[in-house]
Amino acid sequence: MAKCMCCGKGVTFGNNVSHSNRKTSRTWKANIRKVSAVVDDTHKTVTVCSRCLRAGKVERA
Repeated sequence: MAKCMCCGKGVTFGNNVSHSNRKTSRTWKANIRKVSAVVDDTHKTVTVCSRCLRAGKVERA
C-alpha cells in the first residue's frame, strides 16, 4: 500500500486542466520509500514518505 506509516500521506486526486479549460482526472503519488527502521526495539521494513525521513521521524536501522 502506497501510504506513509508516520503521517498517512498517500495518493491524492485532482484534475488536469487544459488551456481550453477541459478537465480530466489525474493522481499525485507521494514519494514513498521502503526503509529498514527501528520499531519497538526491532528492525522492520516500513513505508515512509521522504518528508518524514528528512524530518527524522523514523529512526533508521
